[in-house]
Amino acid sequence: APGAMSGSGSEEPEPSEAAEDQQQEAEQDWAAAKAFYDNVVTQKARPPKPQNAITVAVSSRALFNLVEEQKIYEEHGLEKYVEYQQNNENVILKPGPAFHFVKALEHVNARLLELYPDDEERFDIVLMTNNHAQVGVRLINSINHYGLTIERFCMTGGESPIGYLTAYLTNLYLSADSDKVQEAIEAGIASATMFTANKDVVYSDTQLRVAFDGDAVIFSDESEQIFKEQGLDRFFEHEQLNENKPLAQGPLKGFLEDLGKLQKKFYAKNERLNCPIRTYLVTARSAASSGARVLKTLRSWGLEIDEALFLAGAPKGPVLVKIRPHIFFDDQMYHIEGAQKLGTTAAHVPYGIAQKYSKST
Repeated sequence: APGAMSGSGSEEPEPSEAAEDQQQEAEQDWAAAKAFYDNVVTQKARPPKPQNAITVAVSSRALFNLVEEQKIYEEHGLEKYVEYQQNNENVILKPGPAFHFVKALEHVNARLLELYPDDEERFDIVLMTNNHAQVGVRLINSINHYGLTIERFCMTGGESPIGYLTAYLTNLYLSADSDKVQEAIEAGIASATMFTANKDVVYSDTQLRVAFDGDAVIFSDESEQIFKEQGLDRFFEHEQLNENKPLAQGPLKGFLEDLGKLQKKFYAKNERLNCPIRTYLVTARSAASSGARVLKTLRSWGLEIDEALFLAGAPKGPVLVKIRPHIFFDDQMYHIEGAQKLGTTAAHVPYGIAQKYSKST
């Protein structure tokens, strides 16, 4: 699974001899680890190779509700926080904003393993946290309590996780810390800041639903720049003039591509009607005035989206209530807040020109 924002079709440089040796060494390490794992009697599927997996890295504050604990950390410091976590390690943490999304990813994995028992192209969820290792027991207890399959932990003890995200070939990083998400986006990793919905919603437990905004999320922000700087009429004119010129890719294009790859695996087994993944484009664009370029761009990339909703500037919240996505990605806090109020788990992608105009990030 290549870096989520790498362009498709770009020429690969010739690997150096040292890189080839390193690759060979890594392969030998992996073969030894596999042999060990295969000799252990277990019902669990072996974690996939990072090269084959779609790696979703989730922070502990995205996976679990750690609002009270965070308050202790901010008001009383690290030592008191660690002490509190250790004293409460048998108290199960409540679900956080990414929890239902992770559960839905695991459902997709279970279906994939039924159809393709030997295939490693599936989601691998990594807990990527800057917590100290002493907090690990409470996190493990909570993960086991909910029956989640998260075998890879990366606890960085206050250090930035960005280097590890790259090493893990991360396809998507979800965190409650907007600074870390910004850092990851700048490093070319598809990332978003998670926000908890303000209402409890019943999510589908048989179908992963992912909703994306278009500009500055799946696509670049080139059209949004024209809209922000030159107004709506100039934007419509520009989109119609460039209708047949595909938009450049945005930070989440790679993740939409990953979802599409997995959907095709279900279609190949005649499971299109029973596919456990559904994707939605929820855009403020108007269909007649600026929709064709979006649809033609997706077609030029060979990507399908299950449902496209062109809202012509209407609020996104009411439509999202109908869809009930496990996650909704948008680059504008205005849309994130509107979705949140009506009960949608939203993820802010800090990318593109909208960040200059955003009052809160």
